[in-house]
Amino acid sequence: MSRPFRFGVNLTASAPAAEWSEKCRRAEELGYDVILVPDHLGMSAPFPALVAAARATERPRVGTFVLNAGFWNPVLLAREVATTDALTGGRLELGLGTGYVRAEHDTAGLPFGSPRERVDHLRRTVEELERLLGDEEHLPRPVQRPGVPLLIGANGDRMLELTARHADIAAFTGARTVPGSATGQLAPITADELDERVARYGELAADRGEPAELNLLVQMVIVTEDREAAVRPLLEHVPHLTADQALELPIVLLGTLEEITSQVRAQRERYGFTYLTVLEPYMEAFAPVMRALRDV
Repeated sequence: MSRPFRFGVNLTASAPAAEWSEKCRRAEELGYDVILVPDHLGMSAPFPALVAAARATERPRVGTFVLNAGFWNPVLLAREVATTDALTGGRLELGLGTGYVRAEHDTAGLPFGSPRERVDHLRRTVEELERLLGDEEHLPRPVQRPGVPLLIGANGDRMLELTARHADIAAFTGARTVPGSATGQLAPITADELDERVARYGELAADRGEPAELNLLVQMVIVTEDREAAVRPLLEHVPHLTADQALELPIVLLGTLEEITSQVRAQRERYGFTYLTVLEPYMEAFAPVMRALRDV
């Protein structure tokens, strides 16, 4: 049996208190299950934003999508996680990644490191968080037991191995960093490439006692009668793809309500994705899709 669908929205635009609260309440009103925030310079600090989101709402969980582990000392991060979980009434989900924007590390005066070094740091961070937050003597203590659910965003083999071993939620970006980009420019991977990555994760996670929830970050949602016209602006950014190939990208949902819901159901069958995250600009557009997919 597949898990039921779950939906999150990643709120990327900073806002004053009243506007932030209203935006979070609107996400709850639309039916989102999780309100998420990223971890980039120039955007709101994640943990205060999540506490404010929880205070403005009653039902949704709140989470990071995802923290840049390179910004964080694991011991100090454990304090932030435990405090935020307590202040949100046990509604926190912790998303972690290696970080991928060199320019942000340069601005912060922090080492960026090689891909191997970034994965090694994330591994140490995950293991230290498990040790500290699993210790009944550690203060402050999170509310949730046995612990705060952990999401890891992954694509490469070493990251997938880490995800298979530690994460409650395995998040797939459907994109990879463009080599040499200091700004974190991403290029989408094809449906077949994502097949291979999900299959590789499945091999690494084969001996898990409890299967992880599989998440996909959706980059674009446009409800339209004319898919071909809607995809044209995207083709300027992915000139190596044809229009048909772009329309097949798992991270792009374009078409009528019926076409999009069919695509999401097909992706659940093909990949196992039951938890979808959309970006803030598409929060309203995705709402009817969510309603159509409920209880499916």
